Amino acid sequence: MHLRSAVASDLAAIEALLEANDLPTDGVAEHLTDLVVGVGPTGIIACGGVEYYADFALMRSIAVARNARGVGLGKAIVDYLLKECRKRAVQSVALLTTTAEHYFVDRGFIPVARNEVPPPLLASSQFRGVCPASATAMFKVLKVDELDH
Repeated sequence: MHLRSAVASDLAAIEALLEANDLPTDGVAEHLTDLVVGVGPTGIIACGGVEYYADFALMRSIAVARNARGVGLGKAIVDYLLKECRKRAVQSVALLTTTAEHYFVDRGFIPVARNEVPPPLLASSQFRGVCPASATAMFKVLKVDELDH
């Protein structure tokens, strides 16, 4: 598998992958330029993205095809996205999850109350109702000198 930036012709495959993983597709088209895809022999098998809001970012749409799980594709995408955030001098990253809280804890995110999320991120469609109120908000402060390998 190799990672690359998403392009317009990837949109249908990304949306299908998100739907297969019970993830929302709202806003994907508007943020397509900040999505990355994992491409394998059969096409797009993983994806993930970031929405940027001033000095903050919202990680979203992290998905791996069921038949491609367990080999580190999700971790590779999350690490890539965090590296991109650091390049842009993003201070912190938030996300919402209904199923992957433990996964993201292992990546340095901590569960937080929604009122602890920076206000610019609360303006995103994810926080305004696309994700259910039961979704766990998670937060990670980025350190400038921290490197992802």
